[in-house]
Amino acid sequence: MNILEDLRQRGLVHQTTDDEGLAKHLQENIVTLYCGFDPTADSLHIGHLLPAMMLKRFQRAGHRPIALIGGGTGMIGDPSGRSTERSLNTLEVVQGFSESIKEQLAGILDFDKGENAAVARNNYEWLSQMTVIDFLRDVGKHFGINYMLSKDSVESRLENGISFTEFSYMILQSVDFMNLYEKENCTLQIGGSDQWGNITAGMELIRRTKSVAESEAKAFGLTVPLITKADGTKFGKTAGGAVWLDPEKTSPYEFYQFWINTDDRDVIKFIKFFTFLEMDEISSLEQELEAAPEKRVPHTRLAEEMTKLVHGEEALKQAQKITEALFSGELQDLNGAEIEQGFKDVPSVHFAKEEISLIDLLVEAKISPSKRQAREDIQNGAVYINGDRNQDLKHVVGAGDRIDDKFTIIRRGKKKYFLIRFE
Repeated sequence: MNILEDLRQRGLVHQTTDDEGLAKHLQENIVTLYCGFDPTADSLHIGHLLPAMMLKRFQRAGHRPIALIGGGTGMIGDPSGRSTERSLNTLEVVQGFSESIKEQLAGILDFDKGENAAVARNNYEWLSQMTVIDFLRDVGKHFGINYMLSKDSVESRLENGISFTEFSYMILQSVDFMNLYEKENCTLQIGGSDQWGNITAGMELIRRTKSVAESEAKAFGLTVPLITKADGTKFGKTAGGAVWLDPEKTSPYEFYQFWINTDDRDVIKFIKFFTFLEMDEISSLEQELEAAPEKRVPHTRLAEEMTKLVHGEEALKQAQKITEALFSGELQDLNGAEIEQGFKDVPSVHFAKEEISLIDLLVEAKISPSKRQAREDIQNGAVYINGDRNQDLKHVVGAGDRIDDKFTIIRRGKKKYFLIRFE
């Protein structure tokens, strides 16, 4: 099966500029393709995963991917998919973001794989060298205002207003395609469905500057569909905000839990989109979902594949260990780092590293509202220390109750967890 057939089976092709031409081009050549990632933050989030995975799919099929970091365009701001103007960052900030994103992409793509090794490029290299006169004379003259106004990314912003800065973004991205076409023999640009206008504008610039007929131009575009969730909420968002690829911003455990909690109606689609599982195995997982949805077998497989891809095997094992400990209530085997991940969002209280009676701790940490209630909670078996029920009214919380000499986990009732941090 060729790469395009596989992508179509997975539902990953939204639009192409020339189906037959692209299929032939991919069949006959080792194709260099690119996708852009603008550094608008110091980390990618899972909304960026699909285009990154697309580059990886093409690389696995023998083609050569370019991860284009938008160090230049990131200073301008893409109007696509937005109703308001972006805030502009300084050069220093954007360059810092660019380096972080490059490192994350290096964890997904193979930058050491012979003739089709992935490469990273930064469009600041060429855009920063272009003068205003060069921009207007050599590039701007090829773009009619009516042509630009007809693009969805611009048209959707006209009512609320769009600055000349963001209006020019399409032209700058076109320069990227033209530059990579000339210097890297890059003939395919991929991106999200909101990038269609920018991609076709780049192809038009190549056609005009190369003085070739449209039918002879060896430049193509392909977009992936917008990811939608069955419940209508935005993909990649949780109550805590975006799901980041940086483990410091979203821990591997939280990342794992995001995928585990995928809606039953979305899980097979996401497995097709994000994993490299063969279609036969995906069909088997779909059958398991229909036969025993409560077992959540596809959800677990999706979480395993994605956590291993982004964070590695050890981080996956750690996420699984935390998940199992929280499910069983047996917390004694967790270490300090695992507690930091698993209990990141539970209420936490700081105490001095000294002995304190359990009753006083419950009151001072506001776990129980009064000493009388604390005594009742303990006597009724509602208080657990590090997963173990404790009904000793005279118990003193000391070094033996501290995990890694830092943490004590108190549970009151079935689900109310509290993290005591000793300093």
